[in-house]
Amino acid sequence: MVTQITREELQQKLEHPRKFVLLEALAPEKYRQAHIPGALNMPSDQARNLASELIPKKDVEVIVYCAGPTCHASKRVAEELTAMGYSEVRHYVGGKSDWMQAGLPVISEDKDRAA
Repeated sequence: MVTQITREELQQKLEHPRKFVLLEALAPEKYRQAHIPGALNMPSDQARNLASELIPKKDVEVIVYCAGPTCHASKRVAEELTAMGYSEVRHYVGGKSDWMQAGLPVISEDKDRAA
């Protein structure tokens, strides 16, 4: 079963890290433009192929997000991971838009966007 996580809960986890995996379910170019610090990229159409590489242990907590509440990629990834036997999957529904609107940091790897 997939449970939801709030921005505040995610912030606390990032500030006081314990073992968990944070996944952005958007395309690689969107991930490179901006992602939450510590996030790995798992595009929704590659979840099954990348899961064992990015998340070798099925009992680790996994938090999945995408662009925001109207984006369904993260929900698809979360459901796919749950179906594959991952037991601690959480969905950050607010996603990247909620994170950025709160003024929280993101990492950009997109050199073309440097101003």
